[in-house]
Amino acid sequence: MTEEIFNSAELHVETVWPEVIMKVKVLLLPLFCLLTLLTGAECAAPKEIYVKEGEMVALYCPSCRGYDHGDAKLIWTSYTTQDMDLTNNVSSAEQRQLGIVVHGRSLVILSASVNYQGNYSCSQGSASTWFRLTVLTPQSREYEKMTQYPTTCYTQETCTLHCPDVNRPAPNIPNITSNGIIWHKEGESLPKDSYFSSVEESDHGVYTCTRSYLCYGQIYNMTFTVVLDVQPKEKPVKDAAITEPQNNHVFHVDLGSPKVIDCKAVMYLKFDKVFWLIGKSFVETDNSLPVFYNFTRENNDGELKMTASLVFKKVSEEDLSKNYTCKLQSASELSGFVTINLAQKPRPSYLSLALGVVGIVLVMVLTVVIYVRFKINITLFLRDTIGCHSSTSDGKSYDAFLVCYKSNTDAGLHEDDRKELENVLEERFGYSLCLYDRDVLPGKAVAEAVLDCIEQSRTVVLVPTSPDPGPGSGLLSAIHEALVERQTRLVFIKTETTDVLRSGSLPEALQLLGEAGNCVTWKGISSMPPSSSFWKQLRYYLPSPQRAPKVRLLPQTIQDVMSL
Repeated sequence: MTEEIFNSAELHVETVWPEVIMKVKVLLLPLFCLLTLLTGAECAAPKEIYVKEGEMVALYCPSCRGYDHGDAKLIWTSYTTQDMDLTNNVSSAEQRQLGIVVHGRSLVILSASVNYQGNYSCSQGSASTWFRLTVLTPQSREYEKMTQYPTTCYTQETCTLHCPDVNRPAPNIPNITSNGIIWHKEGESLPKDSYFSSVEESDHGVYTCTRSYLCYGQIYNMTFTVVLDVQPKEKPVKDAAITEPQNNHVFHVDLGSPKVIDCKAVMYLKFDKVFWLIGKSFVETDNSLPVFYNFTRENNDGELKMTASLVFKKVSEEDLSKNYTCKLQSASELSGFVTINLAQKPRPSYLSLALGVVGIVLVMVLTVVIYVRFKINITLFLRDTIGCHSSTSDGKSYDAFLVCYKSNTDAGLHEDDRKELENVLEERFGYSLCLYDRDVLPGKAVAEAVLDCIEQSRTVVLVPTSPDPGPGSGLLSAIHEALVERQTRLVFIKTETTDVLRSGSLPEALQLLGEAGNCVTWKGISSMPPSSSFWKQLRYYLPSPQRAPKVRLLPQTIQDVMSL
């Protein structure tokens, strides 16, 4: 019984122990790398190698520059179930038994199987290189992805299929002779040519290329699958171009202020790009730098628009002395660039600003002086030419109510002058007048009649007469009260003897009216012509007539204005 247990345990150890050793080697690989780094050796990440089951694969150990290997031998070590520690001195018989060929810096596995899958290292002195070999079976997840190589050709163009040059043996290894490459198309038995003078859509499909090698009297293969995709002939590619800024454009900037300069380009290939140069140095995209650039892309129906923005956080004097180039790098033969410069903005001229302000002030003062000096003529000109008559009714029946007051001198208007005054106002200038001796109904109380006229009139005009034909000076107080209460406009015509108003010889009510209204001086014969200053002042203080004058005043008014 004891012997059976012992034999069973021995058999279990012999079965399991190689697998345990392999797992321990794999687990110790990182530790070995750490030790090699501490000793000054190299231990980079393993190079991934893929091979189909049953096919040939070659591992090549690169020569490490900077290392003095001396007389150290190159040693290959496998961390698989096929334990090997090999040098170039291994005999051919041992290599054939292991199914490998070691020559120079190459290790060739003639027919890979899962037993060869795992990690390999080549070491010479203190330098080492690692490989991870994966044997692909049809059941492997990576089988289809790692064994197929896509290629694209376009109709009516030449097309050549290239057999992948991956992990093949070096041409100078003894005992290994290349027998060339044979192509087959999936679904066809006869070999195919890898060259098409004018490829067609019918050539689309899956092709297999087989590299064969003779070694020790046997043929070993390396097969690869090439998937040919035949596309319609491409349309002519338009040339990419920079649209802005213009070459040699100068951008004016403020020192110490940020500035962004956009370089815009239109492209048609996805590999085209735009970037900035300062002199001959590339501008980085690191936004922590004082000068950097960023970019945006926009795809619009195959037209790719890219904007590369050159960003200055704060423009310095040193930035002004440099050249900046926006470079378009295109996959086509034509590429472009534009060069721009920076210049400081000119400082504002305070002298010109001051002269501008002084000029504006002078124009305003001159305008005010002209208006004050000629406001009467300007107002009358606008009335007569543009026709500025009252267009809205204020409920008044008359433009003015003429009230005569007795003048204590002979300078007052006589009856003929008063009639002429009334006639000119009505017939020539178009005013509607309320006259006491014409528009007041007989039998009505004088005070009531006067107040009605004031109520229906827009303006009250006090006319000095000699003798007094009106209602008399006794109603002046009532007129004053009515004007103040109704806020009616008042025009006071006085004579040249202005001392009369100052001496107090006129009634107090008349003096109050003269002070409250706008005064116009009657100068006798010189005031009679309609173009005299008397008529201009009187018309200026009177409101615009509610109806147009019967006689057109345009020629006379223009003549008056031109005579200024």
